[in-house]
Amino acid sequence: QVQLVESGGGLVQAGGSLRLSCAASGSIIRIMTMGWYRQALGKQRELVARITRDGSTNYGDSVQGRFAISRDDAKNTVYLQMNSLKPENTAVNYCTQNIVSHNGLGHPGNYWGQGTQVTVSA
Repeated sequence: QVQLVESGGGLVQAGGSLRLSCAASGSIIRIMTMGWYRQALGKQRELVARITRDGSTNYGDSVQGRFAISRDDAKNTVYLQMNSLKPENTAVNYCTQNIVSHNGLGHPGNYWGQGTQVTVSA
């Protein structure tokens, strides 16, 4: 079955940068939209960024201008470059990819990674 694995999270000081990666594996036919969501302690999960198959992007208001999402379809991977990090960005970041797969009988389905912790110290 399709699986997503995130990497690149960790501890960084305010103003620093991190680059998250999320690679999908499995019986993949095609990947549609890819995205990143985050969930801070005590808060609901919210959109960080998303990127469509044609490369169109959307960002949450709080990260616009600081973060950049990109994709490498040859590697089934989505990236999130995070710059000028703030303590408010401390959260578990979850990768999601909408994937058409053989296991899904050729139909698209949303898949999620296990999450990677980003901690920004003040």
